[in-house]
Amino acid sequence: MLEAFLDGAVFFNDKILWGPWTMVFIAGTAVYFTAISRFFQVRKIGFIFRHSFGRIFERASIKQQGRMSPFQAVATALGGTVGTGNLAGVATALSIGGPGAIFWMWLMALLGMMLKTAEITLAVHYRDVDDRGHLRGGPMYYIRRGLGWNKLVYVFCIGVFLNAFLGAAIIQPHTVGRAFVEIGFEFYSPGLDPYIVAGLMSLITGAVVIGGVRRIGSFCSALVPLMSLTYLLAGVVIFAFNAEQIPQVFAMVFRHAFVQSSPEMTAVFGGAAGVAVIKGIQQGMSKGMYSNEAGQGTAPMAHATADTAHPFEQGIWGSFEVFVDTIVICTITAFAILSTGVMAGGETGIELLIQAFSSVFSQQMAQVVIFFCVLTFCLSTQIGFYVYYETATINLFGHRAVRLFKWLYLVPGVVFAGVGAGEMVNKLWSFASITAALCAIPNLVAVLALSRVFKKLMDDYLTGRHKYATRA
Repeated sequence: MLEAFLDGAVFFNDKILWGPWTMVFIAGTAVYFTAISRFFQVRKIGFIFRHSFGRIFERASIKQQGRMSPFQAVATALGGTVGTGNLAGVATALSIGGPGAIFWMWLMALLGMMLKTAEITLAVHYRDVDDRGHLRGGPMYYIRRGLGWNKLVYVFCIGVFLNAFLGAAIIQPHTVGRAFVEIGFEFYSPGLDPYIVAGLMSLITGAVVIGGVRRIGSFCSALVPLMSLTYLLAGVVIFAFNAEQIPQVFAMVFRHAFVQSSPEMTAVFGGAAGVAVIKGIQQGMSKGMYSNEAGQGTAPMAHATADTAHPFEQGIWGSFEVFVDTIVICTITAFAILSTGVMAGGETGIELLIQAFSSVFSQQMAQVVIFFCVLTFCLSTQIGFYVYYETATINLFGHRAVRLFKWLYLVPGVVFAGVGAGEMVNKLWSFASITAALCAIPNLVAVLALSRVFKKLMDDYLTGRHKYATRA
């Protein structure tokens, strides 16, 4: 009976909930916001970087509890976004959809930059200050305060609550634990007990989240740049060693985005030409959306805690966030795999990435780099997602429930740490995808309904009127 229920969930997720109509809906929404902004993310790419990356080192004095600096907010959001999808997720997209999947991943990122900017801008505009002086915001706030659709608020909050348990509290520590067990280190072949790994991650997560939003922001603003730069530097080394492959890799990506013309590539990636192109589109779009979370409504909850001067000013960080997550980090993974030719070996997931890195670094160094990135990427996701979990908890059960639910968040990862890899884990991912849809669909409906408000806020900032400026 349980097996039938799990199979039904997988079918509902793959064939119905995340079928073509969902992809069209999300992509169409992203195209719409790109159009009404007149391709702002393309026209003003320099402006975006000056007002995001160019301000990373500005000092911000945040004296009130429950608030973050703009960079701490984006680091927390990136912490919740950058995870296994950037590593194993990209490898899976290549395995199923071929090199062309990367083109569609880039395209969704380009469009998603504006969609995420809109989400964050609305979240800051409609945020509220609770009776403890803590800033709270996100889709549940702009749905309730901007539209008055209270029933949709509960649907979204339930989606976030369940997604936090499945996508962050269970899957992230489980991924790290299984990676340490199944691959192990060259200098420590037995690996580590997954319960120990998950337990340590829960202890670290608990020590951080017990300190509230400010401690989460401080932790993520230190960890996220470190882990991202580590992976970036490793990627630069691979680019340097395989520099002659750069034109060939990019040509492969663009060519296979529209036609699987090479018999050799079809043999490696599987499927007939037309089927392979369709798989590339599906995998690129879905993994791109999963990776940068544009449209899911989660990151706006972290950004809403930022002590920022204007809603759109914080929204600009959303474009930067998507760019870093997908255009930079996911591209490093894709180039490492495609430029080294390891796809022919038939491996997938983390094993495939370790083989790619091992072609440039020593086996031991490749394992250390990948394991460090897997550990930190997953840990930052588990910690960053707590902000979303707590916000949903408050909206569903009230402030008093946080004391209990804060500790419950740390339990599932340890309980499920010993679940073996394979079919059960894949079905668990299907449940996580279902809960992600429960977040994305109501959020996108609300963002579309409030598109005129976003346009008004955007124009207000860019024209310098700052009628809607806010310094919380």
